[in-house]
Amino acid sequence: MPWILLLFFCLFCAPAQAVTIPGITPAATTSSTPPPEPDAEEKKAAYAALADVLENETSRKELIDQLRAVAATPPEQPVPTVAPVEEADEKTVLENVTDIGRHYGEAFSDRLAQLYRNLIGSPHKPFNPQTFSNAATHFLILAGLVFGFYWLARLCVWPLYRKMGDWGRRKNRDRGSWLHLPLMIISAFIIDLALLAVTLFIGQMLSDRLHAGNKTIAFQQGLFLNAFALIEFFKAILRLIFCPHAPQLRPFAITDGQAKYWALRLSALSSLIGYGLLVAVPIISNQVNVQIGALANVIIMLFITVWALYLIFHNKKTITEHLLALADRSLAFFSLFIRAFALVWHWLACAYFIVLFFFSLFDPGNSLKFMMGATVRSLAIIGIAAFVSGLLSRWLSKTITLSPHVQRNYPELQKRVNGWISVSLKVARILTVCVAILLLLNAWGLFDFWNWLHNGAGEKTVDILIRIALILFFSAIGWTVLASLIENRLVSDVHGRPLPSARARTLLTLFRNALAVIISTITIMTVLSEIGVNIAPLLAGAGALGLAISFGAQTLVKDIITGIFIQFENGMNTGDLVTIGPLTGTVERMSIRSVGVRQDTGAYHIIPWSSITTFANFVRGIGSIVANYDVDRHEDAERAKQALKDAVEELMSMEDIRGLVIGEPTFTGIVGLTNTAFTLRVTFTTQPLKQWTVRFALDSMVKKHFDLAHIRAPVQLYQLLPPEPPQAPAQEPTL
Repeated sequence: MPWILLLFFCLFCAPAQAVTIPGITPAATTSSTPPPEPDAEEKKAAYAALADVLENETSRKELIDQLRAVAATPPEQPVPTVAPVEEADEKTVLENVTDIGRHYGEAFSDRLAQLYRNLIGSPHKPFNPQTFSNAATHFLILAGLVFGFYWLARLCVWPLYRKMGDWGRRKNRDRGSWLHLPLMIISAFIIDLALLAVTLFIGQMLSDRLHAGNKTIAFQQGLFLNAFALIEFFKAILRLIFCPHAPQLRPFAITDGQAKYWALRLSALSSLIGYGLLVAVPIISNQVNVQIGALANVIIMLFITVWALYLIFHNKKTITEHLLALADRSLAFFSLFIRAFALVWHWLACAYFIVLFFFSLFDPGNSLKFMMGATVRSLAIIGIAAFVSGLLSRWLSKTITLSPHVQRNYPELQKRVNGWISVSLKVARILTVCVAILLLLNAWGLFDFWNWLHNGAGEKTVDILIRIALILFFSAIGWTVLASLIENRLVSDVHGRPLPSARARTLLTLFRNALAVIISTITIMTVLSEIGVNIAPLLAGAGALGLAISFGAQTLVKDIITGIFIQFENGMNTGDLVTIGPLTGTVERMSIRSVGVRQDTGAYHIIPWSSITTFANFVRGIGSIVANYDVDRHEDAERAKQALKDAVEELMSMEDIRGLVIGEPTFTGIVGLTNTAFTLRVTFTTQPLKQWTVRFALDSMVKKHFDLAHIRAPVQLYQLLPPEPPQAPAQEPTL
C-alpha cells in the first residue's frame, strides 16, 4: 500500500493536559524572643546555616528582600522581624513521575466514574415521539438536499478535473515545466473547497427556511451543517491524495484499485466518526435519553475502533513493503525517516484510534474536533515540510557555474561556493525537519511551540542560532575571499601575467594553510562562546598545553623553526632537484615540519627540516657541465682536439640544444696525462636542470667525430708471461 496511506494513521501521542506541579510554599514564620548569648558551638552552627542560606539562590534572594524591607520601614511602623528562610525540599525525578502518574490516574478514574453515571444514574427525560419524528423529518430533508446538491456539483466538475490532469501531465513531461501538475492539483483542491463553501451557504439558507422557528429543529440542523463542513473538508483532503475519479490529478504512484479501496474506507470511517459523534449522539441525548446517547456513543466508537484496527493489521504487511520500497527509491536523507516509520506506523495508528476511543467516551464533541483538527494540521505540516525538503534536495543537485574568465582567475572559487551552498541547504533541510517535529508536537498539544518561541529558552535558542549562523556566514565569506585572492596569485592570466616563482608559490600555499587554521580556530572559539561555553579555561589550557608540548617536543619545534628560515631564505621550492645528504631527487611537498623528496627510482622520502645540515639545489641560477674525454697516449693530440671541437661545433648548430646553452663552450685542452692516455676537457654553462640533456647530446657527438677521425680510446695492455718448463721428477739413487 502506498506510503501516503500512513498519513491517516500517523498517530501521535494523545494530547496531554498540562500538569502543573504546585510549588512548595515557604512555611509561615513567627517571631520569637531573642535567645540568650550563644556559645561557640552554637555560633559555628549558625554560621553554617547562614552559609547554606546564602549558597541557595532563591533563599538568598528572599533574605535580601527581607533585609531591604527592614531597612525601608519608617520609624513609626514596627520593624518586621527577620526570619530565616526555610528551604523547600526538591523532589526527585521518581517523585515527580509518581505525582504526574497519580494526577492522570485520578483524572482517568473520575472520567470513568462520570461515564458510569451517564450510563446508569442520569435523569430520564420524557420521550415525545411526535416532536422527534417532526424534527427527524426536517433534518432528513435538509440532509438529503445538501448531500444531493453537493454530489451533483462534484459530478459536474469531474470532467474539468480530468482535463486539468491531462493538461498538467502533458506539460509535466517537459522537465522544465514540472510546476504545472502541482498547480493543477492545488487548483482542483481549491475548487473542491469552493464547492463545499457554496454547499454550506445553500444549506444554511435551506435551514433558515425549514426549521419553521423550532429551536429543536434548528439545533439539529446546525449540528448537521457543522459536522458536514468538518467531515467533507476531511474528505476533500482524501480526494486530493487518492483522486479515485480523476487519476490524472493523483500526486502519488497509486493504482486505481488501491486508490478506490482506501478512499472508500477512509471516507466511510470519517463519516461514521463525524456524523455519529457530532450529530447522532447529541440528537439522541437531547431527544431520547442521555443514557441511550452515552450508550450509542460507546457502541459507535467501539465499532469504529475495531474496524480501524482490522484495517491496520490487515494491510500492515502491504503498507510496510511499500514504505520500504519507497525508502529504496528516496534520497538517503528521507530514506532513514521512511524506514523508521515503516517499523512503527501500525503501533502509532493503533494508538491514534485507541486514544480517540477513550477521549470520545468522555467528551465526544470536543475530543473529536480536537483529534480531527490535529490530524488535518499534522497532514498540512507534513506536506509542507516534505515539499520544502524536496525543493531543498532538488536545489542540492544543482551547481553554480561561473564564467570561464572567473574560473581561470579563481580556479577553486566555483567549487568552494558550491560547497558552501550545499552545506547551507543541508542545514536548512535539517532545520525544516526539526521545526516540523516541533509544530507536530504543538498541533497535538504536547508542546507549546509559539510560547516557547517567544519566551524564555526558545527566544534565547533562536537568538543563539541566528548569531551562530552569522558567525559561520562571515567566516565562510572571509575564508572564500582570502583563499581566492591567494589562488589568484598562484595562476597566470590571459594578459600574459607569468606564474609566480616557486618560492612565492610555496610561501602562498603555506600562508593559505595557516590562514585556514587561524580562521577555523577563531570561528570555533567564537561559536563555543555563543552557546555558553566558557572559553577562558580552554585558552589557558591551550597555553599550558602548548608550553608542555614545546618542552616535550623540542625536535618538532626545531623542525618548524628550521623550515621557516629555509623558506624565507628561498633554499628550495616544490619541483626543485636537490641533494640532501645521500639522497638526490625532486621536491614534491613542503610543509612547515618536513620536506618530501622523490628519487628517480620512485622512492619517496620524508625528511624533517631539523635533520638537514647541508643540501644542494640544482635549480638555482645555472647548470654546468665539465666533460672529460680520455684519448690513447699514442694518438695525435692536435687531431684529437680538432675532433672534439668539430663535435662541439655540430652540437651548437642544433637549435634545440643551442637554446639550452648559456654563452659559448670553453676548451681547456689537455688536463691530464698518464702512461696510457691523455685527457681533453670542455665545459658548458646551461640553463638549470638542462646540463644532463646537453651532456648526453655531447657524448653522442664526440663518439661520432672520434670515430670519423679514428681517435682511439685508451687501451689496457696486458703482459703474458710464458709458463715455466716442467721439472723432471727426481730419481732415487740406485746401488
